[in-house]
Amino acid sequence: QVRLVESGGGLVQTGGSLRLSCAASERTFSRYTMAWFRQAPGKEREFVAAISQSGGNTDYGDSVKGRFTASRDDARNSVYLQMLSLKPEDTAVYYCAASPLIGIVAIINEYVYWGQGTQVTVSS
Repeated sequence: QVRLVESGGGLVQTGGSLRLSCAASERTFSRYTMAWFRQAPGKEREFVAAISQSGGNTDYGDSVKGRFTASRDDARNSVYLQMLSLKPEDTAVYYCAASPLIGIVAIINEYVYWGQGTQVTVSS
């Protein structure tokens, strides 16, 4: 069982930035593909970013490409999401997730461990 705890959310103005963190309990954290998803009120959960086990490969949802960057520090059992140029449409609860599959995975059903989420609100 992998426990994931997100932090770093908050209220920010349009154009601002935030850095989300996700800490994992599992010492084999490095074996997991990690991802960020988000869910806005009344909408389905949406893929934001994924980073492979090695950290060498990343993928992003179209709406965040060029603005968000995922990274990981296996020594700290952590994954991060740097968010720049935030827009009101980025407002959502952001979730960290882990998948045992190898490589980049953007399919929500392939992620078996989830954090509780952290709220990001971007004011206009």
